[in-house]
Order: sequence, then C-alpha cells, then structure tokens
Amino acid sequence: MKPIIPMEPVASDTIPQEPGWIAQVKWDGVRILTYYDGKHVQLFNRKGNERTHHYPELADIETYCRADSVILDGEVIALGSDGKPSFHEVMRRDGIRRMQNVPRMQQTVPVTYMIFDCLYLNGEWINQRSLQDRLKLLSETIEPNSHVQVVSSHDNGSALFEVIRQHGMEGIVMKRLDAPYLIGAKKAVWLKIKHYRDVIAAIGGFTLNGGVVNAVLLGLYDEQGRFWYIGHAGTGKLSRQEWRELTDRLMPAVIREKPFVNRPDRHHGVFWVTPTLTAKIKYAEWTEGRSLRQPSIQAIVDVPPHTCRLDREMMR
Repeated sequence: MKPIIPMEPVASDTIPQEPGWIAQVKWDGVRILTYYDGKHVQLFNRKGNERTHHYPELADIETYCRADSVILDGEVIALGSDGKPSFHEVMRRDGIRRMQNVPRMQQTVPVTYMIFDCLYLNGEWINQRSLQDRLKLLSETIEPNSHVQVVSSHDNGSALFEVIRQHGMEGIVMKRLDAPYLIGAKKAVWLKIKHYRDVIAAIGGFTLNGGVVNAVLLGLYDEQGRFWYIGHAGTGKLSRQEWRELTDRLMPAVIREKPFVNRPDRHHGVFWVTPTLTAKIKYAEWTEGRSLRQPSIQAIVDVPPHTCRLDREMMR
C-alpha cells in the first residue's frame, strides 16, 4: 500500500456550537497511519516516512484489529512523569536511529496508539463515507488493549475544551459528522482549537555555557525564502544528555555570518549555524515585534528546515 497524505484540521479560535459536530482531544503525539493488506503491516508518519520498526507493539495488528485489510489514522502518544501526553517523550521513540535500541526503549517509553479514523476497510475505500459511518465501523473493527485505544468523541466541544484547559493539555479537534475524509486536504470540516500554542522552527544559532549549548536562536522562512529570527529558547524538556547531543550536532554547522535577515535581540557570544536542525517550540503568544513570548523547547524533530514557514496560521 502506498502511503497517502493525511487530512489535516484548520486552526480556529472558536468552537462550533451548532449540531452536527463532535469534539475529540487533540493528542500531543506523532501522527501515524497503519496500513494492512492482509499479509503485511506498515506504519508511516504524516511525511510518508516509515515507522514500522519503531513501534513493534503496533505492527502486531491482529492483536487489536479484526479487519482483513485496513488503513487506520491516529496519533502515537507517550506519557510524561506528570501523567499527561508528552511530545518530548514520544520523540524519544520516534527519533530512534538504531533499531537495536527499540526493545529497550519499549520498556523505557511505552506508547499508546490513539486511533481516530479509518479510511480503508476489508478491500474497500470508505474515506468518502461520513465521519459518523467511519467511526461506527472503527468501533466495530478495533479491540482496544494496553497499547491501542479508539479516541472518544464528545457532543459538547466547550465542555471538553474546559477539561483540556484545566489539565494543561494541547487542545481539541472539532469534526463534522457528515464530512468525508479528504485525503491530502486541509478543510474547515475539521477544526483545531489549541489551549497552548506551538510551532516547529529552524535553529540558526546558539550560545554555550561550559562548552554545552544552553540556548538556541530560532527562525522561520518567509515566502521569498528569507530566514527571520523569531526568538531564542534555553528552557524546556531537553535533558542534560540531550543538550550535549545537540551540541555535537550543531558545532559542525557553525558559520561566520548570521543566517537571519533581521537582527536577533540576543547576538553577543552567539555561534551562527546553517539551519539544518528543527525543534518543536511551545510558546505563549506572538509579540507585536513578530517574535515568540516565553518559548520553550519540547523536542528536536525530524522536519526539513525549509518547511518551517512564517505564515498567519503559525501566529494563531
């Protein structure tokens, strides 16, 4: 089965109140689609990169799926020490480069597959059927276990968002029950309403403390390909070992001239680098000066720097 480009929600500041919508938790994890042709199972992320061997507990599809063939869409999550989904933790699994480390990481970072849609079932594409129909088929097809759950749906989006806010989680997704699954599309029949904001940004510089990176300078590209400084981050989820590993990866990329078209507010003692690494950044809001307020690093991610774009949606 050839990987498809998954459907994406549109950012929104309002929660629909009219009938015909459901609300689901927006899980802070890694988007994973599972493909099963009756013989072989393959897992791919939203970019089409294979993740089958990263998550062997999910590749054993017969332990949780009754279908003869299927394509499932969902989010792989891992819990942090506070019991809430942690993007940093799940990236420890998704970022594994040496597959011999997978068995150990299965014990260290257990994951759960939160399935929210089904596109293909028993030899038939069902993506053009309504979400209501697909969810019914999904509930009849999946047998939840310790590593696999079906995402629950709620009628009251405002009430769910308030629960999410109280627990400090990412947000919710509102979906129209009569809507099909639009492959490769981003339509307003799915709306994401975030409690906190995040952006994936490229690293264009760093500072050191004791020979180890202690802060990174972040940037986004505009439509003309210019690289704009948007702030610096030295706090977040990275462990000391991860800061040391980041140092080893950034040092070979040091250049003489700053890569940003604008002048960073932090520029003394900065080592400039060619933007090759990207990070998921949590922040409070955008300032009037087009920079991030209270940015913190959630994880280093495998995203091409040139796709980190400065657009209106990122400023929501």
